[in-house]
Amino acid sequence: MNFFVVDSSAEVRKIVRDVIIEDNLGIVTEEAEDGCEVYADQLPKKRIKILVIDQTFPNRSGIDTVREIAPYFNGKIVMLSEGSEEEITQAYSLGVEYCIRKPIIKTELSFILQKLIKQITLENMLEGFSNSLDLFHFEKKKKLVTPSPYTRNSIVQIGKTVLMELGIIGESGNKDLLDILYVLYTSEKNGRCGTPSLKTIYEDVIRTRFSSREAELTDELLKKEIKSCEQRIRRVLHQALNHVASMGLTDYTNPKFENLATCFFDYDQVRKRMLEIEGKQNSNQSYQQINIRKFVLAVYLTAKQKRNEALNQKTW
Repeated sequence: MNFFVVDSSAEVRKIVRDVIIEDNLGIVTEEAEDGCEVYADQLPKKRIKILVIDQTFPNRSGIDTVREIAPYFNGKIVMLSEGSEEEITQAYSLGVEYCIRKPIIKTELSFILQKLIKQITLENMLEGFSNSLDLFHFEKKKKLVTPSPYTRNSIVQIGKTVLMELGIIGESGNKDLLDILYVLYTSEKNGRCGTPSLKTIYEDVIRTRFSSREAELTDELLKKEIKSCEQRIRRVLHQALNHVASMGLTDYTNPKFENLATCFFDYDQVRKRMLEIEGKQNSNQSYQQINIRKFVLAVYLTAKQKRNEALNQKTW
């Protein structure tokens, strides 16, 4: 059984992980520190069956996260709570199976997780039985994950190779970058002139995501989602900078390093990060003035160029 544990406290995540391991309930395949790091379309890909998530986060609360993923996630959700009865009631109304009060009592957590595992096992048996008899062929699954339109678009497929070169294909925030590629490419095809501001790009991405959902995108929710998106992009950008700087330390003459260092960053920042990794300069100085817009547009333009090259090769 695959678990995803989301809590800002490393100690709490360890408690949950220990209970799962010690009682042989399954494995914790994913962990996160904030609700904004939970993607609805990534849960089925990683085969998450039980999501254990805290109620309070600085960026996107557990309630808001559950509200977003509930229509698409067919697993079970356990919420860790220190909130009021009203907030707990709201959590249950959104599809949360159990709310566990903090501080966590290990025996209570174990009992609830075992109960959910039995429930999931029974549901799987019934589904398998139904499929074998072909009795419910006409019935749609209750919660169907809608395929993302972005994964079928060639600019996004090629964009994944760019993120792979930057060493961030598996990092939190790479989906935001891929969504940005799709939005920029689509708007350009529709006749947009010039490059929009970073804020406009974030807003277009969030509006595109919510266009296929039943949830209403209020101004407050839009601002919150933009902030979460921006923080994930900033985090993944730092990971890319680390990757490129490490590449330079390994082989300074590598033409791939030179291209990545100058195309996606200001070279001086890459050089500063290299010195930080070597311990010759105070850490985090290279992060202070990174041009996020340059990085985002560089990813897009590089993916676009690679796409055009691929199309030209097909033509010949």
